[in-house]
Amino acid sequence: MQKYHIVKTAADADYKLPKAYEKISKGYRVWSIVNHETGSVHQEFNLCELEPGGSINTHLHTFEESIYILEGELTCATGDGTYLMKQGDYGFIQVAAPHALRNESNKTVRWAESLAPQPRMGMDDVYPVAELPKVSPITIDARDPRTRAFGHISDANMDPTKQSQDLLALSASMRTALLVYSGITVKMMIDSELGAQLATMFMVQYVPGGMASPHDHPLEEAYLILEGEVDSKFDGIHYLLKPGDVAWSGVGCIHEFKNNTNGIVRWLETATPQPSRRYSYRFLRDWKYFEEKLNKKDGNNG
Repeated sequence: MQKYHIVKTAADADYKLPKAYEKISKGYRVWSIVNHETGSVHQEFNLCELEPGGSINTHLHTFEESIYILEGELTCATGDGTYLMKQGDYGFIQVAAPHALRNESNKTVRWAESLAPQPRMGMDDVYPVAELPKVSPITIDARDPRTRAFGHISDANMDPTKQSQDLLALSASMRTALLVYSGITVKMMIDSELGAQLATMFMVQYVPGGMASPHDHPLEEAYLILEGEVDSKFDGIHYLLKPGDVAWSGVGCIHEFKNNTNGIVRWLETATPQPSRRYSYRFLRDWKYFEEKLNKKDGNNG
């Protein structure tokens, strides 16, 4: 069977300075896991590090960038303002939007990023531009309209029992809604409402026994395990995914997940391109049911 997936463990990490950033950064390293060379055609998914005092000068690029802070603090300067991002914060940078990144703390900052469309092989997709003014950053606040392209997600945001208005920062609406099904909780982070056109980023949580039966999509997905362990299958191959592991499923990759532990499992997920309103899932069990119904001549006009 042809493989349409990638699985990398935390032990496989290989951080390097990308060529496009050699002249405009210091203390910056990237582990590029999902990219053209590894089989993707729609996205690049990376884990990034910036040392204390490190920086990436003001630049813009030909792709959208979605960021989620794993640990530490990252100062992100944009044309709209300068923001201090901490663990659990996320943000979105539009195509061709000038921005700069700095680590003004005494600890290395780590983040996950999704880039779409995928940076082109052998092309200059990152362009240095005039430096943005250096000003004091503001922290991410869901109720502050100045941080409208940013947000924060916490453990409580993933708990269906903690969604009453008095526990929510934002006024309750579809923006604060959780999708809950089959022991699975999904919380959207970055989508078209934040300005993204090409990709989404969201958090997924499985309670003990939670499962997604075998299915595929007309899109690519990347998964970064943050907490717990999950049994998974990609193209019929079993993997036990643990914190720090990264997986990717390409278009047509049949995959499934089940939490066989006594604790929750949580991961960061991206989907590229953005899912269609209908038919973004194709479950084997549903089409198997239809096949069996036809074989019984039940409603078959043939």
